[in-house]
Amino acid sequence: MELLQDKPATEMFNFRSPSFKKLGLDREKLSDNELIDLMLKEPRLVRRPVVRIGNDVYFSADKSVLEDLV
Repeated sequence: MELLQDKPATEMFNFRSPSFKKLGLDREKLSDNELIDLMLKEPRLVRRPVVRIGNDVYFSADKSVLEDLV
């Protein structure tokens, strides 16, 4: 919850992961709490990299985006 910083869990969740596809779940029907539970059970469902710069957290940011932030 701390990493999300009041953002929706969909920003942190990796819907393209083979682990998610194997579950056969409808992404539109999952609540934030359900997404968080899934990420806790299966870390491969977290979009990576997760980068914290100061007080801000970025999910799946590429190198160019991160270079512009520092």
